[in-house]
Amino acid sequence: MIKAIIFDFGGVLLRTESLNGRLCWEQKLGLGYRQAEEIVFNSEMGRKAQHGKISYAALWQWVGQHFQLSTEELAQFEADFWAGDVLDQNLVQLIRDLKKRYKTALISNAFNDLRDTLENTFNIANLFDVIVISSEEGVMKPKPDLYKITLEHLGISAAEAVFIDDFAHNIEGAHALGMAGIHFTPDLDLENELAKLGVSL
Repeated sequence: MIKAIIFDFGGVLLRTESLNGRLCWEQKLGLGYRQAEEIVFNSEMGRKAQHGKISYAALWQWVGQHFQLSTEELAQFEADFWAGDVLDQNLVQLIRDLKKRYKTALISNAFNDLRDTLENTFNIANLFDVIVISSEEGVMKPKPDLYKITLEHLGISAAEAVFIDDFAHNIEGAHALGMAGIHFTPDLDLENELAKLGVSL
């Protein structure tokens, strides 16, 4: 029986609805399409930040040095980079409803600013009984450790959890431990997919 619903953050709860800010900077910097994301998230320094080896601030300082940007330019690049991100309020309400009957958790490959962002920018930290962040644990999905840590904190077995993520390889990582998984897309009827697994509101 399912006892807990576990969500990813970026790409699920928070999604980039507009790429305009990033595209403008890619043009300014002579980058290819979506290369800005690759640099921030998947460069060596981006991966270090998500593993907690450097801070979010240090990552952006490196970005500024990498592109030889002034302090003002870097601040604008950072602001524009995140400007298209939108919190899914319908999903927020669904989690509130689920929380009445199930334990809820969040697992995210993210920088060390995420907990503060959840608490103070979006005010949604209270949606979750457990929040597990890669930069705090030093390991990223789909490595099993983040899932195991979350299950331990929830006090449940893998078979009692559903994990929802926008990347198929992260779902595969959950499946490998015996968790149910839902590959999230923006047009997915998540409530219906959860119902197929016996989750009801």
